[in-house]
Amino acid sequence: MDPLDIMMDKEHVIPYFLPIFSAEKQVVVGYEVVARLVTPEGVKRLGWFFSDKSIPSEYRNELDDHLQKLALDQYSATGFKGAIYFNYDARQLVKDAGESLLNRIEPYILEQSITYNQIIIGLNEKDVHSYYKEIKHVLTYFQSLGIRIGIDNFGQSSSQLDQIALTNPNVIRVNVSFLDQDSLPHLYGDVHQSLTMLSRKIGATLLFDGITTFNQLNYAWRNGARYYQGPYLKTSAKEMISEDACKDRMQKDFHHFITYERRKVQAQLDLSNELSLALRATMKQIKPHTPLDNMIIDIAKNLNQYVFRIYVCNEEGFQQTANAEKDDSGNWLLKMEGLHKNWSWRPYFLENIVRMDVEKKGILSDLYTDIERDEQIRTFAYPISDSLYMFMDIPYEYLFDQDDLL
Repeated sequence: MDPLDIMMDKEHVIPYFLPIFSAEKQVVVGYEVVARLVTPEGVKRLGWFFSDKSIPSEYRNELDDHLQKLALDQYSATGFKGAIYFNYDARQLVKDAGESLLNRIEPYILEQSITYNQIIIGLNEKDVHSYYKEIKHVLTYFQSLGIRIGIDNFGQSSSQLDQIALTNPNVIRVNVSFLDQDSLPHLYGDVHQSLTMLSRKIGATLLFDGITTFNQLNYAWRNGARYYQGPYLKTSAKEMISEDACKDRMQKDFHHFITYERRKVQAQLDLSNELSLALRATMKQIKPHTPLDNMIIDIAKNLNQYVFRIYVCNEEGFQQTANAEKDDSGNWLLKMEGLHKNWSWRPYFLENIVRMDVEKKGILSDLYTDIERDEQIRTFAYPISDSLYMFMDIPYEYLFDQDDLL
């Protein structure tokens, strides 16, 4: 459609409300306002109009003003106390320091039909990065009033995590539509786990949107989403829906997620116990004062079905043995290049050493990618003395063959 035709037909542009659901109570906690054009042929989406930078900003701002006023009128009339999420152009904040937006909201605040903390202003991540210096003080002022700031369209890389931290948003929105329905790459999970940790540190809430499948909802749930959006739950509509419209469905899906995760945790505990028993039984057969390199070869042969690499480190992370590694023929060899390497730089290494000292038992790592093999593995660590710890790498092939270990 021609942008000018839309502006000439502005009275037929109306707000639709896309519900935002909470993980905590599985109810509607807010709505995102989206633009729709009512035509004789049906209702048409207008997201492209606001994202097309070739359209004059005056057109987009005028239509934004029109849409937001209608949405605020409808919102205040319903008495709904949840959040209202507006997508906003960061460049407009640069132009007028947020004055036009505040002027639009102020009458509803004075009438006490809406409060500042119900308002969430969503800004595109790329725009925030581009105009950060110009709008930082505006965002800080908004937040001092109680208006919440959302970062939209968080990318598939973590390159801007530092910028997000400086912006100090209240909501970080991640779109999962790039994920294939039948495949959820672990790489994205790693990125979003980093985002989950960052959001906890800065006090931001994660909102996952674009959810169209059961798997995508599960992905969002596993990656710390507090809020959810998408047609798998509910599509946008002209009217607001019942707060518990999706509660039964979400509770049913969450039950599946929890059941599956419990099975995974149990499988990991079972493997840890199995490895501990096998290792202790093998250690009893090894003569005292056996050189460490000889010891790990003996252990490797006895635990051949589980592992492909074994080595020993001290409490400071310095490797005290060579690597005992299984070759393609299934033979165990000592590779001396690992001797005296230090692994204390690895995430959780020292924390796990302390845990093993206190708990006197082994620890199974999460899934991670082994650099040399370029495959996902787990590592089982076990204290073999007061100052020595054995590390056993478990290959993807074994994990794949066992239920619930991936």
